[in-house]
Amino acid sequence: MKKFLTFSLSSILVCVLLIGCHKKIKQQEDEIYSRHLQEHIKLTIISTPMPDDKRDMNLLLLNDGQDVDKLRVRQITDSLYKNKLIEPLLIVAIHAGNRMQDYGVGGFVDFQNNGSKADKYEAFIINELYDFAKKNAGVRKFKSIVIAGSSLGGLSAFDIAWNNADKIDKVGVFSGSFWWRDKDASSADYSDDKNRIMLNKIKSSRKRPKLKYWFYAGGKEEDGDRDKDGIIDVIDDTKDLVTIIKNKNVCPEPDIVYVESPDGKHDYSDWSKAFPGFLTWAFGK
Repeated sequence: MKKFLTFSLSSILVCVLLIGCHKKIKQQEDEIYSRHLQEHIKLTIISTPMPDDKRDMNLLLLNDGQDVDKLRVRQITDSLYKNKLIEPLLIVAIHAGNRMQDYGVGGFVDFQNNGSKADKYEAFIINELYDFAKKNAGVRKFKSIVIAGSSLGGLSAFDIAWNNADKIDKVGVFSGSFWWRDKDASSADYSDDKNRIMLNKIKSSRKRPKLKYWFYAGGKEEDGDRDKDGIIDVIDDTKDLVTIIKNKNVCPEPDIVYVESPDGKHDYSDWSKAFPGFLTWAFGK
């Protein structure tokens, strides 16, 4: 009888361990119809196991979701979660449609009329995708909500977060297109102080959004140097925006993180190297 009892308890323990080992990160494809954008939007959804308390689940909204494999989102999330470095997380990666029109600064177009649907894309994120994500996760509310993107998708993520700080807690921007301007830089009367759309929007904004900010820029992303100061534009534009935010005193200075990689290039290979740091900043235990 003792031998049988020992065998049974051992078998149960093995089964429990095996079940625990099979709780892996899940990745699936889905789509949602947006009445604001008047089209079906493809999604890649990546999720850690659901915590015992559903209120501990977090949400990351990620622009340019068609490139999650290049960014190595699943592998990085899996590694961080297994090593207990991040909290339970649902990632909804939104595949870009017409990114030159959907991404940008809501209510403004650049000098080539790009970004004309940025306000509609924002409405889709806030009014449609958020409820979809809650339903997908089976939660009433997420512990925290973060939005992120790279390049033009980073500009979009920042704009949406700034406009909706009552719904979004943090924003991550990889090499954001903060050069986005309403006048060609080659024009004789172009001015960084007057024609960079996002920076002017933040300078003139009366909002004081209680967000936390994470920025990344690489030292070898480009050769452009509009002001001829020896620093490439992506770094100058990002640092200028950080300075504006700090001067507005919208949040404690430690809530603004700027990461610069001296050899970083404007590609997913380098962004993926920075992605673990971003995730641990956004969702770290």
